[in-house]
Parts: sequence; structure tokens; C-alpha cells
Amino acid sequence: MNKKVLIVEDQFVEANDLQIMLEKAGYEVCGIARSVPTAQEIIRKEKPGLVLLDIFLKGDLTGIDLGRELTEENIAFIYLSANSNQEILAAAKTTEPYGFIVKPFREKDLLVTLEIAQYRHEHSREARYRREAELVRQLERSVAGNTSWKEQMLQTGMILQQEIPFDYMTVGLENADSAVSYLRIGFNEYQTIGIKELLTITGITQGELARITGVMSGTETEATIFSNEDFERIAKKNPLKRLIQETFHMRSLLSLSVRLNDRKTSSLCFYSRRPDTYTTEHIALLGRLQPALAKNIERAAGESAGANYTSRKPASPAQAGTDAGGRGFDGIIGSSHLLLNVFDQIAQVAPFDTSVLILGESGTGKERIADSIHSLSSRARKPLVKVNCATLPATLIESELFGHEKGSFTGATEKRTGKFEQATGGTIFLDEIGEMPVDLQVKLLRVLQEKEIEPVGGRSPIRVDVRVIAATNRNLEREVAEGRFRLDLYYRLNVFPITLPSLRERIEDVPALAQHFLNVFNRKAGKKITGFSEKTLKNMMAYSWPGNIRELEHLIERSVLLARNTVIEDLQLPVVNRKEVPIETPNYHMKTIHENERDYIIEVLKRCNGKIWGAGGAAEVLKVPPSTLRSKMKKLGIWKEY
Repeated sequence: MNKKVLIVEDQFVEANDLQIMLEKAGYEVCGIARSVPTAQEIIRKEKPGLVLLDIFLKGDLTGIDLGRELTEENIAFIYLSANSNQEILAAAKTTEPYGFIVKPFREKDLLVTLEIAQYRHEHSREARYRREAELVRQLERSVAGNTSWKEQMLQTGMILQQEIPFDYMTVGLENADSAVSYLRIGFNEYQTIGIKELLTITGITQGELARITGVMSGTETEATIFSNEDFERIAKKNPLKRLIQETFHMRSLLSLSVRLNDRKTSSLCFYSRRPDTYTTEHIALLGRLQPALAKNIERAAGESAGANYTSRKPASPAQAGTDAGGRGFDGIIGSSHLLLNVFDQIAQVAPFDTSVLILGESGTGKERIADSIHSLSSRARKPLVKVNCATLPATLIESELFGHEKGSFTGATEKRTGKFEQATGGTIFLDEIGEMPVDLQVKLLRVLQEKEIEPVGGRSPIRVDVRVIAATNRNLEREVAEGRFRLDLYYRLNVFPITLPSLRERIEDVPALAQHFLNVFNRKAGKKITGFSEKTLKNMMAYSWPGNIRELEHLIERSVLLARNTVIEDLQLPVVNRKEVPIETPNYHMKTIHENERDYIIEVLKRCNGKIWGAGGAAEVLKVPPSTLRSKMKKLGIWKEY
């Protein structure tokens, strides 16, 4: 990153102060822009390495609008703001800024944030190049003798899984003679599904499959993303995709046609049970990997043709030995696609020192996730220090975290080493970070930025080398909007967020979790209970579990202690939380007034082909002034892309 900095700020005094601070620190300020059009012109001419960007600017365009352009152009930027609300914060997050500075701020806060942004920008780009180079090397090494074509394609899929998540992958399925697909059933486990297996699972005949493949629309020649409504449309046109969607409950698709040397093509389709899984970054990555994928497919097909090979189970190239229940994921039970996504995120972030923010309802197992991240990191042999911010009195949190000197306050009869200093070289886990008082949030932010602490009553700062993992069950964006959590601290912690699903969202994991807890409490109580009655299992699957895994654990413990037989007949679930509908009934979301208004405006804009002003424009249809519609679109987060 070059040292050129562009300041986009419409307040003259603040912009001037920023320029003085930056030039004093050795940065070159290439311009000050008070509106987005002016900033765009300076960016084209000067090509700055970093942009300091105020969110609220004069004119129709905001800093967030410019932030989207900067992200596309791979220019690092930091937001400046004195206040924000939840909607603005959510919109700002989508632009992926490199930092956030809350006004007013110290000169040192600014310079440290700039250094962090530079570091993140350079290393994110270098890390991407390294990851891609490693993917290519793994693809080249994966095709070896003594394996069948199907196993070699599975190995290819497991390599791609590191960067392109999927729950179901098909290879060459448009050609039924060489078709194979893979269903993900565990963190490092896949079920190979050939034509015969697909016929058995779907219940259709060979003739019906031939008819389906015969009436399909052609394979996409370029990598293409389908999600939500787009996925529904392509599924209606393509009977095979519809079959996969309905059979395996898929909600998004990334489709690619790989061009081979003999002018043939092989299709690769990645399906996910989550909507909006795939982005343009995945398309760009597949485009760069296409030559390696083509060689891989050709070599695999060529080496397996006409030969009899003994089958062997391929090992994951980058994650061998870290499957659920194995090293790193001890005590985390389940195989639902939402939990597998969490495993993928843990495996991705654990090797680095990146800050992690674990989000989720109470009782979802956030502490277990922190344990896994630490055990899979290079700091595993160093301490993991845990602090529950909700259980400490506000007057003692600073002393608990940073330590104190003897005599620094009443009751300080001896020197105390703080949790950060205890965790040096390892990891500190700040549970319930949303409960931390605002005045202490400022000090925590400085510790994270400057890598040093100041004990209470101490005369000099102490350097610390600590990785921070934080967790909360609160909606931090709402806390920021209501002034209870600092925006800059939120951005500093939210480098790599991991959201844990509630138990009701992964209800298919309940039987495995229940059996796990049954085994645990059997050992503790010295009992030999073998399982649960069919009625009990059905009730557990129909229950909403407001207390999540913790509630299930406590109910199983109580049932084991009270059980008189070898089978648990009843868990005594609270009646108030029993579902009144069958398990298969969808859980409909009741939209808010703002969500309904947003959907309606988007639909009108689509019908008007995006036209806002003039005859036949959306403003005329809605009978509101164009300026009012534009303002409402900004408020509701409606962008041109919609």
C-alpha cells in the first residue's frame, strides 16, 4: 500500500485536523473531498493507497456508496463517524472496511488504525495469493494412481471445500455415463452418489432420469450464481437441478463449465443449503483455478479409464485429523449443515492470530467454539484464559483484566497480574463482551490496537502478545445504535465473526446430542440407560429449545437421575414451549413494517426497470416526490444492484 491518503470529509475543521496529523506522521495527503463525486475524481487521478471516509456527506451519495466502489477497486478505506444507527452499521459492514474511527479520537488512535488497515490490506492480498497457489499445488498432487475416478473427484471437491463451501457437488452430471455427485454428511465425510445411488435416493427410474437429462437447458458456459428467486427459476427450467433441490433441500448454486483440451466440457455444480452462499469472489477464484481443474479432471479420467484400482478413502488435504469428535472439535456434537459451516470457519481462522467474535443465543456452546479455535491454533501449548464480563462487578473488571499494583486502591494489599498478562503468548476469551461498561471499552480498544496494557496504579505500560476471542448473545449492532457499545471496538472485534445456530435451527442434531449427554451422565451416575423411547424422541424433535444445548443437557441430566428403567420414557418438557404444528411445517417469518415497505419498493422499482424519476418512474407509481423516494431507499438499504 502506498502512503497516499485521501480524506473524504465535509467538515473543514475536522478534515484540516486530519491532514495535519497525517502529514506530521509522514503520510502524503493527496486531497480533501467534501462529496463523493469529488472523491471519485481524485481517486481516478491520484490512486490513493488508503481513504479516510466519512459516512454522512453532502449530496445524494453517502460514504457507504463510495465504500462499495472502493471495495470493488481493492482500495483500503476506514470509516469516520460521530454516530450511527443499526441500519447504517449493517450497510457499512457489507462494504468490508478496514477499520472504523469514532469521533472524537486521539491522534494515536488514528495512526494505529491506519497501521492496522495497511497490515490487513497487504496481508489479505498476499494471503489470497498464497491460498490460491496452495490450492493449485493440492489439485496437482491429488490425482495419483491406485484410486478410482470417483475418489479422485472427491479429493478435488475436498480441496475446493476450503474456499468454496458446498453441501452437494456434482461432476459431469449432464453426461450420465460419467456422472458422480457428493453429499456432505460430516466435517470431513462425504457420501459418493453415482447414477444408481441417485436413482435409489430419488425413487425415479433410469428412463425418467434419461428423460430429465434429455430436456435440460444447456450447461452454463461461465461460472454463474443462482440463489433465492434465481435458483427457483433455474430449477424450473432444469429438471435435474429441481430434482437435486427438492431431494437434498438446496437453496443456492454455483455452476461452472470446465473446458477440457479435447474441446469437451465437464460441468461442476456446487450446491448449498444456505441462501446467498456464493459471491462474485467465488466466480473469480474458479476462473483462476480453471486450468488446474481442467488438468485435474483430464488426468483423473485418463488414469482411471480401463484400469482396475483398489478403493481407498481420501484424506482431507488441509484438515485431516480435525473432523468433528476428533482433535480440535472435542465435545461439539452434530452434523447439520449449519454446524458444518461453523466447523469450516473454525478451521479457516484457527491458524491465524485474527480476532474472532462468536455470536449466538445463550446456551449454544460459544465457549466450546473458543476452545476449538485455541486448540487448533499455533498457540495451543500456551494458556487459554477465560473471563466472563457479565459476572464481574464494574469496579473490578479493569483490575481483573489489566492487573493492579500494591496499594493502588483500597483493598489492593498485593500486586495482581491481570488476565491479559496471564494470557501472553496464548489466547484470552472475553465471554459476554456486550456486558462490558462503555468506559472500559475505550481501554480495551487501546489494548487491542497498541498491544500493551496499563495495570491500575502502574507507572509504565506492559507489552502483551495475546489473541482475542470475544463472545456475546447480544445484538451488538443494536447495542451500538443505542449507544451501549462503541462502534470502533465493534469493528475491531468483528474481524472474523462466527454465528452459532440455535438448537431449533439444527433440530436434526438433537438425537445425537441427547445420546452424548446420556452417555456422559450414565458414567457420572453409574447407570446403564440405553436410550429414549420413540415418544420421547418425537417430543424432543418437536420442542423449540429456547435454552438451546444447555437446556437439553440439564433435562437429560435430570432424566437420568430420575429414570427407573433402562429407557427414558419422558423428559418432562415445558408445555408452554411445545410446538403446536408438525415438524415438517415451515417456520414462517412475520415481516416488520419496514421489511414489507422495502420489499414493495423493490418490486415497484423492478417493474419500472430501475427508473425513479419521470413518466413511468417508481416515484410516479408510488405517488411520492423523487427526492423522498431516494431518501427512503437510502434509509431502507435499497441499492441500485437490486
